Amino acid sequence: MNLLVELNKAGVSPWLDNLKREMFADGSLAKLIAEGGVRGQTSNPSIFENAIAKSDIYDDEILALAKKGMEAEPIVWELMIADVRSACDEFKGLFEESKGKDGFVSLELNPTLAHETEASLKQARELVAKVNRPNLMIKVPATLEGLPVVEALIAEGVSVNVTLLFSIDRYAKVIDAWMKGLENRAAQGLSLEGISSVASFFISRVDTEADKRLEKAYAADPSLKEKYGDLRGRLAVANAQLAYELFLNEIKSERFQKLAALGASVQRPLWASTSTKNPAYKDTIYVDELIAADCVNTMPDNTVAAFSDHGTVKETITPEAIAEAHKVIDAFAAEGQDLADVTDNVLMTDGVEKFAVAYTKLLQAVEAKRAKLLG
Repeated sequence: MNLLVELNKAGVSPWLDNLKREMFADGSLAKLIAEGGVRGQTSNPSIFENAIAKSDIYDDEILALAKKGMEAEPIVWELMIADVRSACDEFKGLFEESKGKDGFVSLELNPTLAHETEASLKQARELVAKVNRPNLMIKVPATLEGLPVVEALIAEGVSVNVTLLFSIDRYAKVIDAWMKGLENRAAQGLSLEGISSVASFFISRVDTEADKRLEKAYAADPSLKEKYGDLRGRLAVANAQLAYELFLNEIKSERFQKLAALGASVQRPLWASTSTKNPAYKDTIYVDELIAADCVNTMPDNTVAAFSDHGTVKETITPEAIAEAHKVIDAFAAEGQDLADVTDNVLMTDGVEKFAVAYTKLLQAVEAKRAKLLG
């Protein structure tokens, strides 16, 4: 039994959170699509840094572009666009077979522009034109400055992956921006069919930060665990389950039903950062515990392998689980913790910074390679 195929039958599309050129050359991506149950692919600056900086497969192209007088940054984008275009082509059959539900490949905007609306929108339009594939998703960070980018791109008919989501409040704003984009498009008399969007909720990082705070609180006052329960390892799943509750409420709303009548598809919640960081937790926890209809789970290679081997497929985002999630979130507050500070302040800020750092490292690595190859 292929557990990823079973996961898809249960309502969750498994996507691969990795992209490197070797996957096309050795046929491994094609095999994952044909046999492994993988139904989409995501990338980010950290993934491309690992792919490009730590491999010599890109060297000939880097040299050729450098000889044309190109600097490191435009070279980086040429390489990423080429890889994303190739990945889109690998997924073309699945994209068509699923009638545009799956088979998407995500390309992230320059993360150093995360707080610059107009510059991000300009780059997004350029990338859509350069990649020129119907199954491209542009990844836009869920910063306040990113929300108008989401709205504008959806209105223009571009499929969007809204990334770096941690808080329910910000998720509500993302849903609003997505619906505004659809409403603006409908007002122009344009079709809403074929426009896809996912909202990427980062999972494991919530537990990493919350656990750190809980360890400190329990060390100072052990009675907290007795009063409210040990909440370590429970916040990330609870937070995501409440995000799914919001998703259900929004797609049932009169506002979305009007859009659905015009051909709009739902914006699916995507569970990202689903590899387990704490070895004390089951290595498939962030897949097992987040199974329900109309979801996506993007997994790195190790989580794909782990779930394929010993994952558990059953609906786990149930009304009972959501009720329990509310209790966990309430208990976290009762223990003196501030979830909004965890999600909105620390994790969102760190997320943007980490991707910007990875992007800068990628530029530096390509510049070093460029100089070396030119001699």
